[in-house]
Amino acid sequence: MLLIPRPRPPRPRTRRTKAALLASAASVCLIAASAPNPAASLGIGDRLFPNLGNPGYDVESYDLAFTYPGTNTKPLTAVTTIDAVTSSRLERINLDFARGTVGSVQVNGAPAAFTRDGEDLIVTPEKPVPVGNWMRITVHHTSDPVAAKDQDGGWVQTKDGLAMANQADAAHLVFPCNDHPSDKAKFTIHVTAPSGYTAVANGLPAGAERARRSTTWTYRTEHPMATELAQVSIGRSSVLHRTGPHGLPVRDVVPTKDREQLEPWLKKTPDQIAWMEGKVGRYPFETYGLLMAQAQTGFELETQTLSLFEKGIFTEPAYPKWYVESIMVHELSHQWFGDSVSPHTWSDLWLNEGHATWYEALYAEEKAHKPMEDRMKAAYRASDSWRAAGGPPAAPKGPKPGQKISIFRPNVYDGAALALYALRQEIGRPAFERLERTWVSVHRDGVASTTDFVDLASAVAARDLSGFFQAWLYGEKTPPMPGHPDWKSDPPKARKGS
Repeated sequence: MLLIPRPRPPRPRTRRTKAALLASAASVCLIAASAPNPAASLGIGDRLFPNLGNPGYDVESYDLAFTYPGTNTKPLTAVTTIDAVTSSRLERINLDFARGTVGSVQVNGAPAAFTRDGEDLIVTPEKPVPVGNWMRITVHHTSDPVAAKDQDGGWVQTKDGLAMANQADAAHLVFPCNDHPSDKAKFTIHVTAPSGYTAVANGLPAGAERARRSTTWTYRTEHPMATELAQVSIGRSSVLHRTGPHGLPVRDVVPTKDREQLEPWLKKTPDQIAWMEGKVGRYPFETYGLLMAQAQTGFELETQTLSLFEKGIFTEPAYPKWYVESIMVHELSHQWFGDSVSPHTWSDLWLNEGHATWYEALYAEEKAHKPMEDRMKAAYRASDSWRAAGGPPAAPKGPKPGQKISIFRPNVYDGAALALYALRQEIGRPAFERLERTWVSVHRDGVASTTDFVDLASAVAARDLSGFFQAWLYGEKTPPMPGHPDWKSDPPKARKGS
């Protein structure tokens, strides 16, 4: 995600090595189902979102079916089918689901009782599900695009339909799920929409069944995906096709009336993919493209294989060309950092945004002659203020009430990129570049933590870097910059009322 202030353009911010170093937790911490009050919200204990995620099972796949009524102000009818493996005996199954009405639930084909508690849907199957068993949960429900005042994210209402923006804690506003990035799964998505609409989702098309007055579109992902990265576009759109490196299919979704105006931007994507591959290795998924939404969200979002952009980013003359291109690279780089390699907890968000900001800045340096060093020196000056306001990069402060995306502060963007710059200064460019390639290769299609990054960096550098990272990622004050002892950080400004 890249937050875009309005209305003035902002400064850009936008298996296979030693086994002992590669122990990344690829699924949620699993807790016994015998909670003191099992018919209640559980959560896996994420520091920033303690009620997010659910213990006791690991999702393998989602099958989502939405029927769009032809207006974006009414609920969609939906069926969500979840295939999962239990890690403990489950008398009750918790799903994250906060917006929409549930009609019925089945577990392994049998009707199941259900109740709601906060943002959890709590399902009681006819019989407890034993540990180590497959289970299929089918939920018939509605999916409501009209947001409650105290909820942000989920469906985005566009001028001609809908799109999704589920980061960070919002996929469960659209469909029942285990809504934490540490539990990734494959997705099949079906969308039925009236004639005249086009539906596109993550992954590759798997058929379109046309009826008299509607079409059902099906898409499937070939790689596991975090729930926060799910995307569905419904609108009066055109899908534009081109070819990327190695024959990669690239498809963009744009308002039909704007396709010619947007084409000069869209045709840049294949070269940008090739540029990223030159830095970190082969693109990790089956397809890529941009979704141009006629909406004002205030951000761009790296939904897997189909990044969400406001159309206005590309049509607002105040934004310089080099700046718009660097934003495109920011979201593209997330396909490696954040999508293919997902955060183990939300405190590991800096690994997503710091790297996306790094490659955004590196692209601007190489293509538009905007020196990385100048940007990092400016970031260094502001770093102590960012740490005071939002916490250090790897220990960000929690979100403000009712503002879940407020964890996306400068400390996890340029503040985290500054830590990567310091690392490159510390270990040298060749080792840093080798680390980047190894990171996305080793953890491809998985999840990884800050500890995993520290361990791998130490292995690549052939020395213990834990002290270096402790200061840069967790310190209240910004450490001295290697190679730049003259750089200074401005003292944090006193807050009003302090």
